Amino acid sequence: MTSLSHRTPTDADRPPAVLVGMQLQDVSDEELSSSLDELERLTETLGLEVIGRVTQKRRSLGAAKVLGDGKLRELAEYTGGPGFVPRFARPESSLDEEHDSIEADRPESEGEEEAAVDAEPRKAVTVIVDHELSPTQMRNLEKATGVEVLDRSMVILSIFQRHARTREAKIQVEIARLVYMAPRLRESNAGTERQRGGIGGKGAGESALELNRRAARDRIAELRRTLVGVQRDAETQRSRRSDSATHTVALIGYTNAGKSRLMRALTNDSMYVADQLFATLDTTVRVLVPETRPRILISDTVGFIKDLPHDLVASFRSTLAEARDADLHLHVVDAADPASRDQYAVTRKVLAEIGAAEHPRLLILNKSDLLEPGDREALALEFPDALLMAATSADDVHRLHGEIQAFFERSMQEEEFIIPYDRQDRVSLLHERCRVLEEHYEEDGAHVRVLAPAALLGGLRRDW
Repeated sequence: MTSLSHRTPTDADRPPAVLVGMQLQDVSDEELSSSLDELERLTETLGLEVIGRVTQKRRSLGAAKVLGDGKLRELAEYTGGPGFVPRFARPESSLDEEHDSIEADRPESEGEEEAAVDAEPRKAVTVIVDHELSPTQMRNLEKATGVEVLDRSMVILSIFQRHARTREAKIQVEIARLVYMAPRLRESNAGTERQRGGIGGKGAGESALELNRRAARDRIAELRRTLVGVQRDAETQRSRRSDSATHTVALIGYTNAGKSRLMRALTNDSMYVADQLFATLDTTVRVLVPETRPRILISDTVGFIKDLPHDLVASFRSTLAEARDADLHLHVVDAADPASRDQYAVTRKVLAEIGAAEHPRLLILNKSDLLEPGDREALALEFPDALLMAATSADDVHRLHGEIQAFFERSMQEEEFIIPYDRQDRVSLLHERCRVLEEHYEEDGAHVRVLAPAALLGGLRRDW
């Protein structure tokens, strides 16, 4: 099925693109539509405007041309590529069938003819395919359409490359990009020429393509060595936080579920928030506000997405270590998204891959203010332990703050310390590291009853 869309004066002045999706035997119409909707959002995040979609039912993704000949011609209508067969070049039977409609649509005046020309849709300059393509499939599609072809993996990699800010994230994205691009490097016009090889210049040597691929492999190895040092420093910082008197909470969930906005609400931080996919790639750690004792640190991690390129998942394992090592997960789901259940499953799958599937967690059904009352009630019945809320509601954020604090206090213990008057510095330490429940002064010193983790209380007793 195809659909053409005409440009209007209100359309953003962005390069036009067309989406391509293959519906396999085990994929429903709803799943196909949801996947293409997500691909459209990815495409828009990349800065392109989607002007149409081409879909076809296929038994597998192994066809060299991806689409059948008829669908290739339909796709080329969007691009004006060689796969498009002009009407005058079609078989006579097709002309006969279309004769009446052609006559009926013919403009009656020169002005109407000019208006019809102006109404022609823009030609797409990029084709985006909702699957990972082999180098051969990509070349065949480019020949048929005459424009650049990107698959889903390349779109995601391009977005990651734009949004990476820290050194670690930039290195990780560059490794994944080079791993993806190396087998897709092509010979240039001079690509068949070979460098003189061997002692005395004998031997076939290496072609330009082989040299480029070897340079890519060397660069990947160099980046991986650099990344080890960067990750070692990050691990040291995580260890220091785990050794201190703090609790850690990780915000996890599908991309654009509202994690960053919720992070900003919980920490009063002015971190970057945008209504687009992968606005956050780098792990950010802030203190929960109002502050608690012991302090609670909140980390916002990279969002998950289905069919994430394998090498990108491998590269970001260290980034996801914040989630793996956290004491509590806040699993944020966009409750207003029709594909929320599939997104929930994708996140759970990735957590299992990094060994964090069984972590304590609180399910957050975010953006519930966008739901109809009946849908809210249905979700409350389906997920009775979840918290329905909106990150934009101060009351909801306050309620979540209380839930987080209550979670940690359930595992804490009470203890009373008697502090001599000549060691009042210890009273300040208790206020800094514990929740003080009661404090009064007797002849033998200050009596301070506190609530704190057992490990912290044990350390205080040993020191005193």
